[in-house]
Amino acid sequence: MERRQFLLRTAAGAALAASTELVPAQEAKPVGTIGETVTEADVLVVGGGTAGTVAAIQAARAGARTVLIERSGQLGGTMTTGGVSFPGLFHAWGQQIIAGIGWELVTESVTLDAGTLPDFTQKPDRHWKHQVQVNPYLYAILAEEACLKAGVDLLYYEFPLAAAATDAGWSVECVGPGTRRRVVCKQLVDCTGGADVVGLLGFERQREDETQPGSLLFRFDTPLRIGREQPQAVYVHGADSSSSVTRTQANLAGRKTLLAKLRQPPAAGKKTPRLVNLQPEAAFRESYRILGETVITHEDYTSGRRFEDAVCNAFYPVDLHTKTGVRPKPLSEGTVPTVPLRALVPKGSRNLLVAGRCVSSDRLANSGLRVQAPCMAMGQAAGAVAALAAKQGTTPLAVPLAEIHQLLREHGAVVPAV
Repeated sequence: MERRQFLLRTAAGAALAASTELVPAQEAKPVGTIGETVTEADVLVVGGGTAGTVAAIQAARAGARTVLIERSGQLGGTMTTGGVSFPGLFHAWGQQIIAGIGWELVTESVTLDAGTLPDFTQKPDRHWKHQVQVNPYLYAILAEEACLKAGVDLLYYEFPLAAAATDAGWSVECVGPGTRRRVVCKQLVDCTGGADVVGLLGFERQREDETQPGSLLFRFDTPLRIGREQPQAVYVHGADSSSSVTRTQANLAGRKTLLAKLRQPPAAGKKTPRLVNLQPEAAFRESYRILGETVITHEDYTSGRRFEDAVCNAFYPVDLHTKTGVRPKPLSEGTVPTVPLRALVPKGSRNLLVAGRCVSSDRLANSGLRVQAPCMAMGQAAGAVAALAAKQGTTPLAVPLAEIHQLLREHGAVVPAV
């Protein structure tokens, strides 16, 4: 059976004619037994969301023994579990400014789903017209396939409980249902969204008292507007992904609001809508950000500052959501922001990187940096740097920038001219 037919039949829920072989990851000891499993790695990526998936694939493709820990049961994070399945922006001002592994996964998802890409040669009157519609279920399994093909050791349903520095890197204690594990690694990449591991290690993080609202995405059987392809959303004000408690509160609040919406009497001549899809958890826009060796400011972002250690591009309007909604502020013609390596390195740390929305930045700059295409680009950069640092027995900031750029280009990334 051809691969396309296999994936489409699987996605449709058809029975498989052949048996499926289960290939277990490194087995962990059940909780309560004496001792624990020790897993060795060159690179440990924590968080298999938008950035972490790409970081792990890049590190493994570069030859590093890579372990990816993800607290849920699938990859993709906000784009799959959260349902925000329209990533962007990969193009700016008539040219592609973000490519590489993330773009590879996105375009394969579109192709296999018989979808179409936007016409990137046309200047859009609204930025979202250059965002790509992706089947989130297909993206999750393609991302998983890419990880396994690259040799990534996937560990679902586990999360770090404690971590300590060693002479050669890190020792990270992980737990999951029925498992205990210690991962000994040379380089650690935090892609948790809120820099959870960075906080666990005691490095400084920053955030405001207020957070942008999250979104709980859903679909009715009849769209609110004819031709509407995007899911509908309930704003969850005060949504905070910092802990299990605040995540629970956000999910409860979103579902309560949606239920009240369903119980409202329909307008005259209209039928009560039927709920046909609801994402399992809210999508979060904002949490902790690291205090890095460099902080990307709003001025840096909107001016398109070319940092001397830039490792990737970013592109999106300044997009701060509030209780009254959002009014995106487009960047000036020709402006393409960059992300420096030092913004991915927690201040004063060694053998530690982040990627994704917890990048070191002020709040306004982060409102543009936090979206999926820049997060994918940051993930690929962090994966490349971690792999090189592990191979060279050094720390990320000691890796020559030219070698980082060369490795990224070899794997299809667009590298900023610095």
